[in-house]
Amino acid sequence: MAIASLPRSVQQLIDSLARLPGIGPKSASRLTFYLLRAGDEQALDLATALQEMKELTQFCSICFHITEDDPCLICTDAGRDQMMLCVVEEPLDVMAIERSRAFNGRYHILHGAISPVEGIGPEDLKIEQLIQRVQKGDFEELILATNPTLEGESTALYIQRRLADTGIKMTRLARGLPVGGDLEYTDEITLGRALDGRQEL
Repeated sequence: MAIASLPRSVQQLIDSLARLPGIGPKSASRLTFYLLRAGDEQALDLATALQEMKELTQFCSICFHITEDDPCLICTDAGRDQMMLCVVEEPLDVMAIERSRAFNGRYHILHGAISPVEGIGPEDLKIEQLIQRVQKGDFEELILATNPTLEGESTALYIQRRLADTGIKMTRLARGLPVGGDLEYTDEITLGRALDGRQEL
């Protein structure tokens, strides 16, 4: 008995969706069959949005954020602190920091972190552009806001070493206990960093 196969166009969409991060074959199949059942307008809106995103967006030539205009709105905002530069791994990190409303300086997006396991070295990131930007600029503080992972820590250490002779003040984001968290469920590394970073009352 022959096994029924899917039409080529349907299988092609499933395969394309399955290549996206966080979406496996089952999720890709569910999304594909949802779009098949959805009205033409919804599916075509998605196709148009994808096409416009690829055609209209680019990376800012200064900070490498995603933008439709180069330089981006953050880099052209004269009201931002020109002396502070925050280094992050991904554009989503910029959005998270902006939502906090706690930072009003400039950004530099690396587009990843150093990861020898995945074959990602410093030359694959926007680190050289960062070095040149710091050397040409007059920043007072560089905030290394890479993720608190092995890769993020390695990336921050690499940048710190590369810029050690510039004299620029370099800081890391504080780490500690999440608001509403319980000590008994906190891992020892986070708890240790919270103790190291304790503040006077």
